[in-house]
Amino acid sequence: METEPIRNFCIVAHIDHGKSTLADRLLEITGSVDKRVMEDQVLDSMDLERERGITIKAKAVRIKYKADDGKDYILNLIDTPGHVDFSYEVSRSLAACEGAVLLVDASQGVEAQTIANAHLAMQNKLKIIPVINKIDLPNAMVERTRAQLLQLLGSDPASSGIQHPTSSIILASAKTGQGAKEVLEAIVREVPPPKGSLAEPLSCLVFDSSFSSYEGVIVYVRVMCGEVKRGDKIRFMFTDKTYEVTKVGVFEPRKMIQTDSLSAGRVGYIIANIKNIRDVQIGDTVTNDGRPALAPLPGYKKIKPMVFASLYPVGQGDFEMLKRSLDKLSLNDASFTYAVEDSPALGPGFRCGFLGLLHMDIVNERLEREYGLELILTMPSVIYRVATRKGVIEIDSPSRFPDRNSVERIEEPFVKIFVISPQKYVSNVMDLILKHKRGIFKNMKYMDEMNIYLEYEMPLGEMILEFYDQLKTASSGYASMDYELIDYRAGDLVKIDVLVATEKVDALSFIVHREDAGHRGRELAKKLKELIPRHMFEVAIQVAIGGKIIARETIPAMKKMVTAKCYGGDITRKRKLWEKQKEGKKRMKQIGRVEIPQEAFLSILKI
Repeated sequence: METEPIRNFCIVAHIDHGKSTLADRLLEITGSVDKRVMEDQVLDSMDLERERGITIKAKAVRIKYKADDGKDYILNLIDTPGHVDFSYEVSRSLAACEGAVLLVDASQGVEAQTIANAHLAMQNKLKIIPVINKIDLPNAMVERTRAQLLQLLGSDPASSGIQHPTSSIILASAKTGQGAKEVLEAIVREVPPPKGSLAEPLSCLVFDSSFSSYEGVIVYVRVMCGEVKRGDKIRFMFTDKTYEVTKVGVFEPRKMIQTDSLSAGRVGYIIANIKNIRDVQIGDTVTNDGRPALAPLPGYKKIKPMVFASLYPVGQGDFEMLKRSLDKLSLNDASFTYAVEDSPALGPGFRCGFLGLLHMDIVNERLEREYGLELILTMPSVIYRVATRKGVIEIDSPSRFPDRNSVERIEEPFVKIFVISPQKYVSNVMDLILKHKRGIFKNMKYMDEMNIYLEYEMPLGEMILEFYDQLKTASSGYASMDYELIDYRAGDLVKIDVLVATEKVDALSFIVHREDAGHRGRELAKKLKELIPRHMFEVAIQVAIGGKIIARETIPAMKKMVTAKCYGGDITRKRKLWEKQKEGKKRMKQIGRVEIPQEAFLSILKI
């Protein structure tokens, strides 16, 4: 099939600006979804996505559209997430497209992720179609948003991909359907068709994958050149594994449609009875084994996790189930990493890497829901560089921290954060970053008469601890942020150990700046006292830096009236029973184990 009628595009925007709703309207007006079964967030198939009202996974879908010029077109739409933690999903989607619909909420204006996504689209040299959404809202500020978009994209066609910026900005309401037709026409008119040729050797970019119990790994591909069909012998160029194709097809809303072949320019899936999950890598190139491509496609920049936490099964018999579940989950989420680790307190588990706290929360919830696991999630940490006498080592877990006497220097990762805030909340935002998050001011500029753009540098460890929620609180929900990792810097950092009933609980350890150690230690001890249930013996909670105790709380023993049945008589009888109880509690204290609930591990996040 020729590539001329094909258009590959994605929808990108800041979180909650209406990407999924616009995708719903495009599917509705093209008749891709029957009106009888039409519902909100058609492409968001996960329960978590529907409950939280956010897109977590990028989704691909084929739309057939008859344009005003009378021609039939095939539009391959990829709906992307908006939250900063899932920006890797966005970058992968952009690599499979020639155009991007940049959506901006008329009531919110250009926000931090809008800027980040626009720059990503420009770096990928995509045709950008700017759309101002939610123009039907009473507080919509269309002209102000238009001015912000023009400032962001510029009027230079070479930089923005827009020929006539003022006239090209589409006004829409994804909720009512206004402007949806104009968006489709702009895609057909402005997004170029794919360049690949059918005559060239097969070359497909793997942009995602999933696992089926019946058919093995389902590989999601964008075919750059050539053609793939059932019976072809294909090779994955990175892993050098070969398979015979059993099925190929395309994506339609809520289902996959089998086709005879996938040709240049198409987006679809390949099934080849792949049972080994590790044979498929996101960003790999699929080619024909008999007539291979000369070189692999550029693929994707390798993503590095920024936040680390440990996952332990509550029931130790669930370890193998957790391992299999992580294998399947990582196939569908290339930014998630994991490795086996062992904790003296919690037994065998996995040290996992995430892009952020929301990503961590989503992975944990997916494991519990989709695989029926009951898990303990430890406090998140970042990668620290520790210079010892033997050299520099990287640690992603406080439990791996070397002996204090051998440590010469500790370096922590720093990020550059970009914040857009209404003018009246700027003092609150600056106070939060400078006084409470060890931030360093870098730049400030006025975007318009209402919004200010702020640039800071701050430790990543400070940012992962509730910074996003605190920022929203400080700005009454109006501020938005984006960030990027810049470098490592030396800091006066210490490791905090927690001892419960004299037993060190490594899963509760964390690394913190020395100035905050006393406050954080006392707060944690108080919180643990509230959360750990009382036992039949007294439980001591101690927070220490090395051998120095900086905070202590005591959970009193449960009281049992052993003298309840003594009605009168000599007092010595009661004293005997009390002494016996005292000895029993002493023995229990020596051999008894203290059960620490999941809430205790999560409580560190709140301090």
